[in-house]
Amino acid sequence: MNINFKILLLAAIIPLLVGFIWYNPKTFGNAWMRESGVTEDKIKNSKMWLIFGLTFLCSFFMAFIIQFLVVHQFGALSLLYTHPDFAKEGSEASQILEKFNALVGSSYRTFKHGAFHGTFAGLFLATPIVTILALFERRSFKYIAIHAGYWIISFALMGGVLCSLV
Repeated sequence: MNINFKILLLAAIIPLLVGFIWYNPKTFGNAWMRESGVTEDKIKNSKMWLIFGLTFLCSFFMAFIIQFLVVHQFGALSLLYTHPDFAKEGSEASQILEKFNALVGSSYRTFKHGAFHGTFAGLFLATPIVTILALFERRSFKYIAIHAGYWIISFALMGGVLCSLV
């Protein structure tokens, strides 16, 4: 099983696309601006190319990790890959991996399954991070809900794409 960097790049675009919709003034953009203290002037005077570039880079890092959460076959490979005899053809470790792949194959490699695990990552990884930061910054529940919702949806879509295409 190999890491597919083209699919990781595709998945890294998802938070940008979701953010374009989620933080649009017609959806949650105005509420987000109010809750976070962002003004039109701050937006106009910012280096958006840098913001979007770093967002894409960070999203790529997240996609890299999310693939290991949503593609279960990576777990079996990682357990056997560290075995000293793994690289030797016909070794017990390589035979176990071959049997595992024959038995499991591409089971649970659907968009739906990846989105399920991505949603859990959004709920139980991203939401606590957003919440902790918001608590220390003395932000409102609405602020937490806006950002947590964004990450839950982004992770769900990233998980779905990664699970079905990697």
